[in-house]
Amino acid sequence: MKRNDMFLGFYLLAAVIFFIIPIPSWMLDILILFNISLALVIVFNCLFAKETLAMSGFPTLLLFTTIFRISLNVSSTRLILSTGNPGRVVEVFGSFVGGGNLIIGAIIFIVLLIVQMMVINKGSERVSEVTARFTLDAMPGKQMAIDADLSSGAITDQEAIERRGKIQQESAFFGAMDGATKYVKGDATAGLIITLINIVGGIALGITMQGLTASEALQKYTILTIGDGLVSQIPSMLISLSTGLLVTKASKEESIGDILIGELFSIPKVLIFVGGTMLGLGIFTPLNLFFCATYGVLFIVIAMNLRNAEKKTEIEEEVAEEEVQADEVRRHENVNSLLQVDPIELEFGYGIIPLADVNQGGDLLDRVVMIRRQIALELGAVVPIIRLRDNIQLNPNQYIIKIKGIQVSEGEILFDHYMAMNPGYVEDEITGIPTLEPAFHLEAMWITESQRERAESLGYTVVDPPSIIATHLTEVIKQHLDELLTRQDVQNLIDNIKETNKTLVDELVPKLLGVGDIQKVLQNLLKEGISIRDLVTIFETLADYAATSRDTDILTEYVRQSLKRAISNKYFGDENTTEVVTLDPKIEQMIMNSIKQTEQGAYISLDPAVTKEILASTEAEIQKLENKGLTPIIITSPIVRMYFKKLTSDYFKDLIVISYNEIDSDIELRSVGVVTVNDN
Repeated sequence: MKRNDMFLGFYLLAAVIFFIIPIPSWMLDILILFNISLALVIVFNCLFAKETLAMSGFPTLLLFTTIFRISLNVSSTRLILSTGNPGRVVEVFGSFVGGGNLIIGAIIFIVLLIVQMMVINKGSERVSEVTARFTLDAMPGKQMAIDADLSSGAITDQEAIERRGKIQQESAFFGAMDGATKYVKGDATAGLIITLINIVGGIALGITMQGLTASEALQKYTILTIGDGLVSQIPSMLISLSTGLLVTKASKEESIGDILIGELFSIPKVLIFVGGTMLGLGIFTPLNLFFCATYGVLFIVIAMNLRNAEKKTEIEEEVAEEEVQADEVRRHENVNSLLQVDPIELEFGYGIIPLADVNQGGDLLDRVVMIRRQIALELGAVVPIIRLRDNIQLNPNQYIIKIKGIQVSEGEILFDHYMAMNPGYVEDEITGIPTLEPAFHLEAMWITESQRERAESLGYTVVDPPSIIATHLTEVIKQHLDELLTRQDVQNLIDNIKETNKTLVDELVPKLLGVGDIQKVLQNLLKEGISIRDLVTIFETLADYAATSRDTDILTEYVRQSLKRAISNKYFGDENTTEVVTLDPKIEQMIMNSIKQTEQGAYISLDPAVTKEILASTEAEIQKLENKGLTPIIITSPIVRMYFKKLTSDYFKDLIVISYNEIDSDIELRSVGVVTVNDN
């Protein structure tokens, strides 16, 4: 058994024993002094603790000290009533506090009791109740803030776990404190009742059993009762004060001494006013001039010293800042900071700053966090931190999106307008400023706030400026997500999977494929908008086929076929029949005959005229589907799919090419066209 556990056990056991077994007066003296010392230790620990949870065991400590103090009170009462000799400590407290005057001692004791019950206990109890309620009410908001920081990458998983644990500890602590303060209140009430019993019982026993006169009994037992009450109530008051100190502690970084002294004596003008007031009181009133002038001069001197210290600090900060700037210029390695390239940047003109400024009600930062969360759920990839910065070189309402430092897209919004888009079936027109939706290049109109309700009632899709930017940014990130997936990102994904699928990862990496090979496969999938969230299935497929082929393009096709349920759900949804375009077997054969294998991979070597004819036929079939309002999808044989996609990707970026093996058996397709070429 640990030494600390043994001490607590004996401490609590002693309290129980003192209720039953009489103890000698000399032992009571020792225990009373120990109780006062322990109360002082507790109050100073609470005073200098830098945060509330530094005393997380305080509710339990409150119960232990309360029961121990009551047991001593019972023991002293037993000695007072039985022998009239409760020990030296009780006698000294009873006679010394009143200075030998019974009335003064009684009055001081009553005042102390009133302060204990009406002020300290009552205040500590109320503060504990309010703090517990507000702490519990704030828990959901704190949890959401942690989730937002975790999603944005501002904190790690471990830091999030630690913060959540701390929130739970705080709620448990203040809930326990709310209940524990009731014991302190009951302790004070019990002390008052015990005091009355001591006086009445002591006087009665002194007259009837000890042969004392009424005056002698009153003198003796009143002093003993006052002493007993003081040695009990002083530790109780200290513990109650500790409770108040602990639950009112707001700062989590400084001790309460630093906070109070810093806040009271930090503004020179306040101290100057106080000093002047004290001097005025000494000069213009009958108050003692010497004392008032001493205080006045003291406050003014402190104010002057503070003002000089502030000026000195300002000068030191300016010099330090200049030195840092000079060192930055002189440093040889200061060029390194210029070499850093942010993966994703959103730069905007000064007119868009209110959308990103939380103090002005902007929620663009929150939307950026949600973009990273949305893409992680949809495509299974972690988007790098998105850097937001203003750029005075841009037009006020303009914004640009950069990928790895290079601008890839831009847009322009009207800050106090809404964008209204016709979904295609609305016939009524609205007036506004014609524009193009930046993400999908759809025709739209800028309308004012007053027109918004009418546009929505007519059936227009109305979007606010932050949503426009967020949607545009989301689409750009999706288009370039394969470029943003680094080897380190892949390694992080592998480590994450390894926690639950160690055998699979050990078999695949690095025995069959390296991190770079897996990166290429995942990039191929992301490039065509296929989610990599089901990494276990992807890795299982790679482990099955990597032994026979290390060609990442071929491995990608195998993975796509394993993900056919997800691909079918993505493009065909719940519809049983879907209209698509197929590829003429003759073209498939031509493509297969033109494939050339090299060390760097395979490529297609078709006659330019044939390629042009294939692309023209593809464009015509795509147009037919788009005229029907359908998504262009071309179905090919598995062996040709990747080559046909490569052939058309530079011309039709949004064209979806799927092989028959990537379609779930429950999906029924209907071919409405064929990509073909004329026979020569």
